[in-house]
Amino acid sequence: MPRVRPSARTPLPPPRMPDRPGLARLLWKRQRRLVRPLLALALLATILLGGWGMVQSLGRGDSFQERFGQIAADVGLSVQDIVIEGRAKTPEPLLWAALGIHKGDPILGFSLDAMRQRVESIAWVQNATIERRLPSTLVVHLKERSPFAVWQHQGRFVLIDRNGDIVTDSDVGLFASQLPLVVGTGAPQAAAALLDLLGEHPEVQSRMLAAVRVGGRRWNIRLRNGTDVMLPEGHEAEALTKLDELQEKFTLLDRPLQAVDLRLPDRLEVRPQPAPGSEGKDAKTGRKST
Repeated sequence: MPRVRPSARTPLPPPRMPDRPGLARLLWKRQRRLVRPLLALALLATILLGGWGMVQSLGRGDSFQERFGQIAADVGLSVQDIVIEGRAKTPEPLLWAALGIHKGDPILGFSLDAMRQRVESIAWVQNATIERRLPSTLVVHLKERSPFAVWQHQGRFVLIDRNGDIVTDSDVGLFASQLPLVVGTGAPQAAAALLDLLGEHPEVQSRMLAAVRVGGRRWNIRLRNGTDVMLPEGHEAEALTKLDELQEKFTLLDRPLQAVDLRLPDRLEVRPQPAPGSEGKDAKTGRKST
């Protein structure tokens, strides 16, 4: 049988175009990457709301923290040990009252910051740190103020620290023989600079009975023999150096003097103790320093 050759090539069928996705499918493809985060947020919200509901229904207390702390205490998180570090002079009754916590109380049922503020309101306490050590220990560390001087003002004696803050007005007698005495308005705030300076002049310091603030501006040094050494405002160091020189040359501080006036840089004025029976006379004399 003879073969028949086609006169022309048979055309190929046109390519099939993919079906166009619907609008809903397109939106799903674009938004499905957000599904997992949304599900995670929904799960977290469910847990939080469930926890809140449990605390509100089971916990006892006025605040959320108290309710939560009570629930934690029911499962063993309660105060069983309170460790106090750094306490030497702070009165224990005041400290325990400020802490306001007892054995068996919920360890998560109170504010550490509020507790610290109460403890730091005690005069002896300079600052405090308080921490929980779960499951059952509360640690309180105190840094106490160090008494620096005794301040006499309007017939009252109190202990002050180096910054001039009042430490306490009780137990002053325990420190009176160990600490210098400062007197007058404004003395606490200015005492540290003067007392540090006197530490460089032991001859004067050993004879000092008190440092008296005059007019809130300058100092008089009252010596144990009754002599008042009058220092100039703002030039105490130069005056004390001059006083050391006068003591070395003339034993000035050992003489019966009522006053030694060093307020003028170019002149020394001394006032002897009045002789018996001459209290009404002016026994004031002056001389230039050498």
